[in-house]
Amino acid sequence: MKKIVFVVSMIILLLLSACGDSKIEGALNYEVQNFSYIDQNGDSFSLEDLKGKVWIADFIFTNCETVCPPMTANMTQLQQMAEKEGVDVEFVSFSVDPEVDTPEKLKKFAENYPLSFENWHFLTGYNQEEIENFAMESFKAIVQKPKENDQVIHGTNFYLVDQNGIVLKSYNGVENPPYDEIIEDIKTIQ
Repeated sequence: MKKIVFVVSMIILLLLSACGDSKIEGALNYEVQNFSYIDQNGDSFSLEDLKGKVWIADFIFTNCETVCPPMTANMTQLQQMAEKEGVDVEFVSFSVDPEVDTPEKLKKFAENYPLSFENWHFLTGYNQEEIENFAMESFKAIVQKPKENDQVIHGTNFYLVDQNGIVLKSYNGVENPPYDEIIEDIKTIQ
């Protein structure tokens, strides 16, 4: 009987430790839903392209009059810091206004910042309902486009996603982003 209790205890312990496999304390553990969209160059870009890579995601749109320009400037600074530190990370910005944000508009918007397209993809190529559902299901983030307004309501966080497409952590992307913490978190899971 002791042997059975011991074996069952070990199995439970193994299962519990497998569930909390992240090295990030208090990990969110949201699974990013499969996607295949279009980037700023008009090329297909999918979750499969990010497999095995650590990435930072956010939600923006080109016609934004408030939070998107500072978020993109902050993400640009994060990209530059990561490069300086030799940290291998991808950046993904999902448009929350896909029917307005063509690949060309996304590219023109991004060219206002000293960023590199080498590891940053601005995505569109889906409809409004799709991005609203994707943001909620994958990132627990609200995206909503009011009918009588061209300004889309959306979250302002940066999200750390691991090599398996699991969202581990979110950070303020508008005011005082914790750049050093994000870089350290990326290093922790690489």
